Amino acid sequence: MAKPDKSRTIFVCQNCGKESLKWLGRCPNCQAWNSFEETVVSAATPIPIADLSNPPRELSQIATNSSDRLPLPLGELNRVLGGGLVSGSLVLMGGEPGIGKSTLLLQVSALVAQAGGKVAYVSGEETLSQIRLRAERLGVSGERLYLLAETDLNVILSHLEQLAPSLVVIDSIQAVSLPELESAAGSVTQVKECTLRLMHWAKPSAVPVFVAGHVTKDGAIAGPRVLEHIVDVVLYLEGEPFSAYRVLRGVKNRFGSTNEVGVFEMKQEGLIEVDNPSKAFLAQRLEEAIGSAVVPTLEGSRPLLVEIQALTTPTAFGLPRRTANGVDFNRLLLITAVLTKRVGLKLGNQDIIVNVTGGLKVGEPAADLGIALAIASSARDIAVDPQLAAAGEVGLSGELRAVSQLERRVAEAARLGFKRCLVPRTSAPIKAPKDIQLLAAATLREAIKLGLVGKRTGEAN
Repeated sequence: MAKPDKSRTIFVCQNCGKESLKWLGRCPNCQAWNSFEETVVSAATPIPIADLSNPPRELSQIATNSSDRLPLPLGELNRVLGGGLVSGSLVLMGGEPGIGKSTLLLQVSALVAQAGGKVAYVSGEETLSQIRLRAERLGVSGERLYLLAETDLNVILSHLEQLAPSLVVIDSIQAVSLPELESAAGSVTQVKECTLRLMHWAKPSAVPVFVAGHVTKDGAIAGPRVLEHIVDVVLYLEGEPFSAYRVLRGVKNRFGSTNEVGVFEMKQEGLIEVDNPSKAFLAQRLEEAIGSAVVPTLEGSRPLLVEIQALTTPTAFGLPRRTANGVDFNRLLLITAVLTKRVGLKLGNQDIIVNVTGGLKVGEPAADLGIALAIASSARDIAVDPQLAAAGEVGLSGELRAVSQLERRVAEAARLGFKRCLVPRTSAPIKAPKDIQLLAAATLREAIKLGLVGKRTGEAN
């Protein structure tokens, strides 16, 4: 007599993973519309007998081994990972389609294989011949780099057990699936179970695993909360589609800092490391350009000089528009309000567009002063001093507040040839290089007077 089927049907949000007994038009957790899909859940299996072969151990008796970390031949990737890959770690790399995830992972695989390691590259989206074409473009020879085109995770794990590689790449997690689950590949259930199965294989095998993940329209990896809690490291590859520069940013890292970034440039031979990002981002900057300011930002332990551009123009509608590309939109509204109320700029009838060149995203408050200078420069049609860099946080009263690690920011500006640096007066005394002058300002109004030293457009020399 056949046993009764104890499976049941539930509905799972494909954006956040929330479960519901009935279909909902809008997810009450993440507020996404039409994100619930029907999923069949099997009955729970009996609880097995507990395995007591691995008892608790005292922390002081556990030995550490520095060789557990695998240094990678790419210095920028090593920086983001905190010095290399940890044995048995599960690393998730996300990014928009076409941003360069597969290219970077294939380059890393080839470099590890050239160093003597055995690498397994599993692709669920491309055939072996397609991967070979990409490898030829990147100049990858392929010794000790084993390719597998497979979507069944059970088959993949069986091959990995026989191959015993030193590094595994899964491209991508949305393409692989478990046949015992009735949901489609890429669903929250499949993504969660496949990631858990990979983690359970990687930890005892002490083999690091790279997993590529696609992003949704909102810029989040499909099933984001589920994956971020499971994996050890979450990396995002960012950049504008029409820009050659890519920024690899760490969002989660159990073995290092999450503040580090790596900078790459997309070329014909793949993603190339950028040794001097500040110089690269300012390479096309025009001298005495209207609405342009340079800000020394800090990404982890690395100072970067970025160009912030602003454009103000009379609005054609009743309500002026505010557009922020690379900076926080709410921060732009705050700075615009302070410029209007405390400085006296008439921006109520002006459309304001702010852009960070190079496809970078600047989120720290130290960029406030640079954004304000760029907007004031465009509104008054006066150029910012081309030899000046500015760093400072703007308060609601129009005061300038100190920023962290100002000495490193000033040193980076001096290294690239800037002669002056505009800083808040409340900053602690710092030791600046001899070839750069510090200009201190207490308020935003005072800073604008010091920063805008160019001539108005149309004035005689």
